[in-house]
Amino acid sequence: MGRAVMVGRGPREAGLFFLSTLIILLTARSSRAQKGDGCGPSVLGPSSGTLSSLGYPGTYPNHTVCEWEISVPQGLRLHFRFADLDIEDNNCQVNYLRIYDGVGPQRTQIVKFCGLGLKVPELIQSGGNRVTIQFMSGTHRSGRGFSLSYSTTEHTDLITCQDKGIHFTEAEFTRYCPAGCLTSVGEISGTIPHGYRDSSPVCLAAIHAGVVSSSVGGQISVVSSKGIPHYDGSLANNVSSTVGPLSNSLFTFKTSGCYGTLGLESGVVRDSQLSASSVWEWSDVIGQPSEWGPSGARLKRTGLPWASAHSDQQQWLQVDLKKEKRITGITTTGSSLLEYQFYVSAYRVLYSNDGQNWSAYREADATQDKTFQGNTNYLHEVRNNFIPPIEARYVRMSPAQWHQRIALKFELLGCQFHQARPRIYRPPRPPTPPVATDTPPLYGLSTHTPDIRNTTMPPRTSNDVALAAVLVPVLVMVLTSLILTMVCAWHWRNRKKSSEGAYDLPHWDRTDWWKSMKQFLPSKMAEGEESVRYSSSEVGRLRGRGNAPRLQAEPAEYAQPLVSGVVTSLGQRSTFKPEEGSDPGYTDPDLYDAPIATDIYHAYAEPLPASGAEYATPIVIDIASHLSGSSSLSQPTTVSSFIGHGPASLLARTDSGQSGRSMYDTPKSIGQAMPTVDLAYQVPQSSSQKPAGQS
Repeated sequence: MGRAVMVGRGPREAGLFFLSTLIILLTARSSRAQKGDGCGPSVLGPSSGTLSSLGYPGTYPNHTVCEWEISVPQGLRLHFRFADLDIEDNNCQVNYLRIYDGVGPQRTQIVKFCGLGLKVPELIQSGGNRVTIQFMSGTHRSGRGFSLSYSTTEHTDLITCQDKGIHFTEAEFTRYCPAGCLTSVGEISGTIPHGYRDSSPVCLAAIHAGVVSSSVGGQISVVSSKGIPHYDGSLANNVSSTVGPLSNSLFTFKTSGCYGTLGLESGVVRDSQLSASSVWEWSDVIGQPSEWGPSGARLKRTGLPWASAHSDQQQWLQVDLKKEKRITGITTTGSSLLEYQFYVSAYRVLYSNDGQNWSAYREADATQDKTFQGNTNYLHEVRNNFIPPIEARYVRMSPAQWHQRIALKFELLGCQFHQARPRIYRPPRPPTPPVATDTPPLYGLSTHTPDIRNTTMPPRTSNDVALAAVLVPVLVMVLTSLILTMVCAWHWRNRKKSSEGAYDLPHWDRTDWWKSMKQFLPSKMAEGEESVRYSSSEVGRLRGRGNAPRLQAEPAEYAQPLVSGVVTSLGQRSTFKPEEGSDPGYTDPDLYDAPIATDIYHAYAEPLPASGAEYATPIVIDIASHLSGSSSLSQPTTVSSFIGHGPASLLARTDSGQSGRSMYDTPKSIGQAMPTVDLAYQVPQSSSQKPAGQS
């Protein structure tokens, strides 16, 4: 809390105290006043105020004394908050600050301070509704003195005029500003509605924004947000804000929202609704008339402004709003013409509801009409707010001071009367019995409304929205995938059916690469095909192993010879090109009906037609005990003897024993009867060459 020193009085100090007391008694004025020659800028409002030492924040003078007597309505108490306390402590008997409970000889001391750079964070509370504050200074070299604010104890959130936006960490907060912050030392940057830099004193910015009055003070609601690179400056309510650079944060004020324009600039107010005491008219050197009428007094409109014909305080400019409105402020500018730099630097505002009886605007608890600060040049705008607002139909401006000539443009700020103050509450009337019967439910509904709004916005609302935002795209993707899967399956099934019924190979199946690769692929077992039987003893051994393999060849399809030592079936649609070279596997054509030798397999083929394909398809063979032929064959045939034993020998001969001209082909059987079940044919191609060793 700092250092509080209680001191006694020696002969010298007693003399000084007697002198200072005499000065105070001679300058005594009222119960809420300041007395003495050491009083600095102070505002003592009815419910709040500010006090400071003479010369603050500079060093206070030597040998001065001042007392402030503050009183509030009976039943209330006061509390105090220090913004700064810096009193030289070389002699605390004559350099100190005291706070007393009460006024006059019966007062009792609450606390005494003496010291440099003291910190008093807590509120100091009085015991009654009257308080005396005494500041004494002797001989000293340093010390700024003090600055404090006060209010009634009902405002527990009292702050000082020097508290800045950067001192508050809340995103939103409410505080009570004391009266008199206009006299405090501080600089603000920014304006409404963009906001104020965080280095600005909050209460001084509130006066500039028109939220509170410097003579009364009041409650403010502040919202903090991220800073902006540039802050504008303007003059409003006797407070000048300067241009400010980038800051980390800024703050703005919550208001009632009744700060819109009332139609002068937009043209809602017609020219017939504007009038003036006089109009300046003149003609230039070529005789061109120039009239500075009230219709030109619209803010931000180009052209001549309003200017009076006479330069005295009896001139006025008036607007008729056609009905009663709530007026919260006024913005003015000068002529805005470079060649005519006229402007009004001070003015009064009068208002009326009938246009006959006029009242001058005064601040709360003021005994004199308020004179508003006007423009400081012909170009820049100046805003003044009415606290409390004006409720009237007619508004009149009366210039008090001007530069060169009375000339101005203006705009009124406010809103419709019923938006700010419903007429149902003015004047209050005693309720009739039916109304009294309905009153409790109405009161219940009005007090229950916040609860209803709160319960209809549960915390999980944002979660539901987020969940819906995730589920909807997922469901869309799932449905799309299912549809694509069904379409692909249907398309694949149709292609499969079409490929099974095709009589020709696809283009890629006809390449040499595919021909060479298909011999290594397992073939499919054909079902329902007829076979050729052999009568040799080897057939018995083959049948003992299992069912005989069944081979199937389709029209215009080509078969591939067996490539392994295991009897297997040729794959459907497999194609091969016979190897080039001599074919020693055939004998004389007369051996066609010869019995089959033991362990020898005979393969039969029909010759290719003249226009047949280049590749051959092996004959479907059926292992049986005899050979069968068909009389439908028109070409000569030869029988070839197979050298070797068993399937391996057959496969070996098939792979490597054929010549380049020993090509086999089975003509298409479209439109012809198929051979019988027990018939098998082997028809070699006619060749001019015979295998070596054959006659």
